Amino acid sequence: MDSFLGRYSGYIYAIFRIVFGFLFMLHGTQKVLGWPAKLPNPCQCPAPPVASDLMQLLGTMSGPIELALGILILVGLFGRVAAFLASGTMAVAYFMAHQPQGALPIMNGGETAVLYCFAFLYIAANGSGMLSVDGMLKGSRAASSDI
Repeated sequence: MDSFLGRYSGYIYAIFRIVFGFLFMLHGTQKVLGWPAKLPNPCQCPAPPVASDLMQLLGTMSGPIELALGILILVGLFGRVAAFLASGTMAVAYFMAHQPQGALPIMNGGETAVLYCFAFLYIAANGSGMLSVDGMLKGSRAASSDI
């Protein structure tokens, strides 16, 4: 497997970054634009209670943040910073909205937040990689420095 998939690891990582950025962006478009429309909650997980003005403010800001950071991660522009901020956003979402409802993500509906948090932390540690604006800019800077 290593000899087969190993040679494609850069492309597989790029697909990983693109897919996670796209899905995160869709969370933002759902909150900001109402598209795509939400389906009924299949797991019947309880909605997190809105406990304070801070929670309402964070809920209002989460859509634009997810939309902007999702786009940056998707195209690979400022990938490390965007992914680090997205990881932190998901950690805050988990601990403020999900964790008070139960100890484990499977119990409190926070699995998605945890998965996004660690996927974005991985992207922050590795950068944008191939098929990214950061990669193109880095390549153009390297090419122009050779002149």
